[in-house]
Amino acid sequence: MHDIRLIRDDPAAFDAGLARRGLAPLSAEILAQDAALRALQTENQGSLARRNEASKLIGQAMAQGDRDAAEALKAEVAELKTSLPAKEEAEREQVAALQGRLAALPNLPAADVPEGQDEEGNVEIARWGTPRTFDFAPREHADFAPALGLDFETAAKMSGARFAFLKGQMARLERALGQYMLDRQTNEAGYAECATPLLVRDEAAFGTAQLPKFREDSFQTTDGRWLISTSEMSLTNAVREEILPEADLPIRMTALTPCFRSEAGSAGRDTRGYIRQHQFWKVELVSIVRPEDSDAELERKTRAAEAILEGLGLPYRRMLLCAGDMGFSARKTYDLEVWLPGQNAYREISSCSTCGDFQARRMNTRFRREGAKGNEFVHTLNGSGLAVGRTLVAILENYQQADGSVVIPDALLPYMGGITKLEPTA
Repeated sequence: MHDIRLIRDDPAAFDAGLARRGLAPLSAEILAQDAALRALQTENQGSLARRNEASKLIGQAMAQGDRDAAEALKAEVAELKTSLPAKEEAEREQVAALQGRLAALPNLPAADVPEGQDEEGNVEIARWGTPRTFDFAPREHADFAPALGLDFETAAKMSGARFAFLKGQMARLERALGQYMLDRQTNEAGYAECATPLLVRDEAAFGTAQLPKFREDSFQTTDGRWLISTSEMSLTNAVREEILPEADLPIRMTALTPCFRSEAGSAGRDTRGYIRQHQFWKVELVSIVRPEDSDAELERKTRAAEAILEGLGLPYRRMLLCAGDMGFSARKTYDLEVWLPGQNAYREISSCSTCGDFQARRMNTRFRREGAKGNEFVHTLNGSGLAVGRTLVAILENYQQADGSVVIPDALLPYMGGITKLEPTA
């Protein structure tokens, strides 16, 4: 959510930020709405004050025996009581309209975010690892993983496309990955493990900006709740409508949860294999920090995600997203892209973003500095540490063997119950 005071103070900077997002200037229209609202608020406050004043004057007029003045004042009060409710309702409607307009606009990019309108404008920051040299032609996971227990046909019979049914050794590998990630993030990166609701209400979805923008990309239950598309929704909202002591910050939370996405905005993309599913597991990393700490926290969070890839021996690169390719809530984002030899390409496996105070304003989450009187909005950050399904794909493709088997990375062996290799079954 944007601060209307900042738009009033520097409308040109606001429009420049929108332009970097590929949007037309809107400050003039927003400020016109704001001015009309403030004029109506001033009028309503004046009418309310006059009603209260006139009510007191009636008694004084009666005490002085001035019945004509008293009757005139009574008529004025009656008229104000009749007209004020409609004006107050008009004020509420204008407040909602302005807030709705601001809520529909994406966060403005940080100054060091590169220009660009799509992934072509993203900038590579670093690479880690050397892609493996195969003595056979590596295959995409969708071509050999079904023989290892990644079953799309069984899932399709009960749920349709973009679902998977994992069996035996494949299910064990996915469980091992989630546990390995969670253990690393809690034991080494200092995140507190949480078990969160998988269903949230409208206000929680609004708080992290899944609503109203991404309504069509989400699944809603018959009672109006939303299946989480990421546990960012439940983790970040854990501090909604709170005033936190400065001593409590930073707050770092993680959760391993299933996530649900309709992928309405991704029709035709990644329809083969396990890359883009309606249901998938992910380890999410959420931080709540002071404003001056958010840049350093983004670097820390990204390193926590990178450590998982390095521990699994998966080559990757870090990309700084351009202004036009960032997510709706993000002020700055690093994408981690893992090497997939079957596709001969790097593919996204994690996004780590700082949102500034954008989500905090939507959730009304603030903190109080030691010794200070006023409150400030916190900064929120989120990132994947990592997407479990995509990491599973990366292991399948990077550790595949010529006979269709897959070697288990050393880091996962303690979680695999003695399984050292996935073997094809008839």
